[in-house]
Amino acid sequence: MKEVKEQNLERIVGGFSAWAALGIVSTIIFLAGVLNGFVHPKSCE
Repeated sequence: MKEVKEQNLERIVGGFSAWAALGIVSTIIFLAGVLNGFVHPKSCE
């Protein structure tokens, strides 16, 4: 196994950003609302 120095660790790019997680959660919530609208339609009051 190769030892990685601290300088090389700082250069590693990757992972999952908070914006990506927020976008995925927002999309799921939106699609759940759309599905709920089709399943339980209500007229405007």
